[in-house]
Amino acid sequence: MDQLLVVTFVAVVLCFVGNVDSSAYDKIVSHSRIRAKKEGPNVCALQQVQGTKKKYFSTCRNWYKKSICGKQALIVYECCPGYMKLEGMRGCPAVAPIDHVYGTLGVLKATTTQTYSDMSKLRAEIEGEGSFTLFAPSNDAWEELDPTLRSGLESNVNIELKNSLHYHMVNHRLMTKDMKNDMTVTSMYNNLGIYINHYPNGVLTVNCARLIHANQVATNGVVHVIDRVISSVGNTIRDFLENTDDLSSFDAALAAEVMDKLGKPGHYTLFAPTNSAFDKLKPGFMESITENQEVIKALVNNHLLNSVQCAEAIMAGTVYETAEGSTIEIGCDGDSLTVNGIKMVLKKDIVTSNGVVHLIDRVIMPDSAKEVWELMDDSQSTFSDLVSEMGLSASLGSKTEYTLLAPLNAAFTEEVMSQDETLLKLILENHMLKTKITLNELYSGQMLETLSGKMLRVFIYRTAVCIENACMVRGSKEGSNGALHLMRSLIQPADKTMFELLVDDGRFKVFLSLMETAGLDELLKQKGSYTVFAPTDDAFEALTKKDIALLKGDLNALRTILLYHFSDWILINGGLERGVTNLLTSLQGNNLQVKSVNNSIYINSVEVPEGDRMATNGVVHVVKNVLYPAELPVGRQDLLAVLTKLIKYIQIKFVSGYSYVEIPLSFFIPQSTKMIRVVEQPSVTTFTKIVEGQPTITKVTEVIETEPSVSRVVVAGESTRTKVTRVIEGQPSPKKVTRVIDRKPTITKVTRVISGELKSLYHQMSFKFVFFCPSEGVSKSTVIEPQIIKGPDFSKFTNFRDNPALVNEESERITKLIQGEKAKDLHRYSDASASSFTAGMRRARLVRRHHKPTE
Repeated sequence: MDQLLVVTFVAVVLCFVGNVDSSAYDKIVSHSRIRAKKEGPNVCALQQVQGTKKKYFSTCRNWYKKSICGKQALIVYECCPGYMKLEGMRGCPAVAPIDHVYGTLGVLKATTTQTYSDMSKLRAEIEGEGSFTLFAPSNDAWEELDPTLRSGLESNVNIELKNSLHYHMVNHRLMTKDMKNDMTVTSMYNNLGIYINHYPNGVLTVNCARLIHANQVATNGVVHVIDRVISSVGNTIRDFLENTDDLSSFDAALAAEVMDKLGKPGHYTLFAPTNSAFDKLKPGFMESITENQEVIKALVNNHLLNSVQCAEAIMAGTVYETAEGSTIEIGCDGDSLTVNGIKMVLKKDIVTSNGVVHLIDRVIMPDSAKEVWELMDDSQSTFSDLVSEMGLSASLGSKTEYTLLAPLNAAFTEEVMSQDETLLKLILENHMLKTKITLNELYSGQMLETLSGKMLRVFIYRTAVCIENACMVRGSKEGSNGALHLMRSLIQPADKTMFELLVDDGRFKVFLSLMETAGLDELLKQKGSYTVFAPTDDAFEALTKKDIALLKGDLNALRTILLYHFSDWILINGGLERGVTNLLTSLQGNNLQVKSVNNSIYINSVEVPEGDRMATNGVVHVVKNVLYPAELPVGRQDLLAVLTKLIKYIQIKFVSGYSYVEIPLSFFIPQSTKMIRVVEQPSVTTFTKIVEGQPTITKVTEVIETEPSVSRVVVAGESTRTKVTRVIEGQPSPKKVTRVIDRKPTITKVTRVISGELKSLYHQMSFKFVFFCPSEGVSKSTVIEPQIIKGPDFSKFTNFRDNPALVNEESERITKLIQGEKAKDLHRYSDASASSFTAGMRRARLVRRHHKPTE
């Protein structure tokens, strides 16, 4: 048993490690020797495709799957290249005799090639002096050659047959270790090239013919047996396309730059659709993309690989990148090649000087040439069907750009499917975006608008891209008019704050009460991106009212504990990296340790029974335990006793006298502060004049119609406040600032209180004059309509100290305007009632009222 394990281990190791001087072919042969070790010396284990004569020195992948090209493979044992059996002896103990090239053909049982060498008078050459490499077709290879071609060779042995054999020869020795991928060697027929490809799976081809027995050394060279007859090559892929009538549709679609590329030296594989393949496209498709050169270029390049992939090198499905940038899987099904799992290859391995062509019976449509709707496959069929049934596909036209966030079929549970049709339609609309957003354009914090008008948030993590609570799976695609992203679950847009979620739930009364006592309840209400691990009331069931009162009595301790449940970053289950501990910094300052195990969240080893409850300002994860930082001690015995009842998953440390750091609320919850900036301290001068007779009082009230605004302004130095009372239209303010003037007043300055952005100032004022006439015992009044007095534009300097001269100049201008308007109004009024009021007017009192700014 132990010996078997050792042999198995050695075999596995050799699947990955080999001699650096060996080729891939040589390594595969070495592995085959180890697998057949029990059969005797120099025996190799091969896999033979059941029902065929095809044998392979196979890779570990094929060996353990026991299949090649999807067909069962039988294990057969043969002598390794260069060795022979001896009668009565185990394994292959003898070394094959070394002969010239002609004689070696007999040793390798390539007798048809040997016979044709005789017929074409080539025998003397390959028996004579020199160093040759002969790629000798096996007997089966000659049998499989087209009868017409073979007959033509046999009918002209001295020229055609000899030329054909010379094309299989190189005038120097080439061992498999000398043959590199994409290598071209010169043949002995007109110096035409032979094209060698050496693949990682150990398959080695010349003009796409596979070497089935290699490195048989001869005295004047080496012989390699191949599985088909090869033909001379002189044309490029472009030449082949232009000269093949059945490819005229594809030839017409080729852009000039692609045609130029295919006419130059290189190493390409082209899957060329025939005319019938284009006939299968939906009517009008080619016409619809005629003007879109980018789509045409993508269509053509999706059929082109920048490497040579011969059919004989394909032993299992392998993914390759196309020149367009997308990927296709090339596989095999018996003798047939498949593309993306579909048998579509009509003719394979048409070798040219710059690559190989495979003819296919359908067009391989790139994603960029498809509408987004066409990008969905069977894994999103439920979403696709529902969108059609709900009539939403009509809004997804070919001219409309959009993005589909398509949930996988498993997301549509019975509960979801039983929803009301209106609600189900809304769910679908929330997975359809109004614009094209590719995977590379997404970033954390991005807002995406859905067809329903909802806004979705994007979260980018190390190993995941998530939208709200749902994360993407691999397979995003970009179409001609939009993008498709596959979602693991249904997206649930948030419509409530964390506070509203917790209140509506009803299980978080204690937690909310503690948050309110700590002054932290605004944290659950205000805008932001928070994660909260919210303990239910069950987490506090062990506490008495006295315990809760004690907890509430120490605000620093309470805030420390509560803030340890918060982080200022939204973390959902799908964003957690599996198999590792994800560190999340809490608002308290210590780290939370978060893990995802079997699709469940664990926080500090405590399971989260309910997670990913999305809120407009974060996400809520429900916990049934109160969390506490393990490294943080407690300094009071009574508090320790309470916390011990609450927290069971760790042993809390006690350090006598330890006190919690004070945590200012302003750090988490913005505090509103206001400041009024006073440009210049106003000065008021009172003049008194004694006038004979009864004084007449005139009151002037300025009414500002606009609502004053007060904002916070920071001024270097000590700030001062000036309060001014204004009367706003409507009920007047009872507070007045009155200036008494006993003669014509002299106004020295006008002071303005700025409580907002510095813009051009407009004051709209209304003057009311009241005249008392003692001689007539009556009084009359008039109101002058509001006027707009335009002030200077202060938008270009930051404070009034920047230009005091302008302030003084403007103050004087406004004063003159006020005085001038008052004189005009008095004059107009006196014209109307001069006889009644002129004699009685003795003294006027000017009253200016201002609305008091809100502090």
